[in-house]
Amino acid sequence: MILSTTHSFGSILTPNHSTRPYTPHLNAVSKLSQASLFITSVTCKEKRLCECFDLYNELVPYGEAWSWQKSIVKEKKALIQRNHSCSDTLIILQHHPVYTLGYGSSEEYLNFEIIDAPYDVYRTERGGEVTYHGPGQLVMYPIINLRNHKMDLHWYLRELEEVVIRVLSSTFSIKASRLEGLTGVWIGDHKLAAMGIRVSQWIAYHGLALNVTTDLSPFELIVPCGIRNRNVGSIKGILAEFSSFSQYGASDNNSIDDFQLIDITHNALVREFSEVFQLELSLKPIKNCKTNALLHPL
Repeated sequence: MILSTTHSFGSILTPNHSTRPYTPHLNAVSKLSQASLFITSVTCKEKRLCECFDLYNELVPYGEAWSWQKSIVKEKKALIQRNHSCSDTLIILQHHPVYTLGYGSSEEYLNFEIIDAPYDVYRTERGGEVTYHGPGQLVMYPIINLRNHKMDLHWYLRELEEVVIRVLSSTFSIKASRLEGLTGVWIGDHKLAAMGIRVSQWIAYHGLALNVTTDLSPFELIVPCGIRNRNVGSIKGILAEFSSFSQYGASDNNSIDDFQLIDITHNALVREFSEVFQLELSLKPIKNCKTNALLHPL
């Protein structure tokens, strides 16, 4: 049975049940803060404004991020009902280890018993089957008013995939692709990025997760996205198959550490997201909350 009213491990949690505090990624390279400045340079007079809450080098509990998204969606719906303009929002972060399921996900894709789950398990309202989030995986939650873009869910998913495909190509010279009938971004039979969205009154939320330096072993305890006989990959793993990062003049893969790789990938994601969706990103401050309280913008 799926439970939804307890904090303990072995339960599928609701957005109001968070068990881990919001804690900065203490090992992050100090210069990573400079990457936030990159966002202010992604501007164009013709682009629509998109507020950006950038916590890409921090670990945020899933329940808090989920509730935060839904509160923003509620605000945007209220604006629309009053016939006010409704701009877009982007949240970038990493999560503590967690499994999430879509609203119609089957528990048959869990290779463990819910009562014995290794990490928290959340059933959400997004589409798709079970996936894993954890450190080293960059998660982008665009909260997009599709009225300002194109009111087409398939178009939106393809555009999210396009963001990642461009990042891999322009930044790492990795040729990625889509697979017919499957959502996500693939290199051969390895899935590097997963997408799952929810759309309510043409406001889209949830988003994409890209494995950068992620420990992939937790994926072995599930059937990721319900797709059997396929593998999960990461940028770090793919780059390990190459002898150099030619774009950065590095002689071997060991010259770029995990934190630098997160930094580089983050910058590329911000750039390509802005270009694909033709948005001007405006960095917004975040209260430095280290408790279980919901994150709020200042």
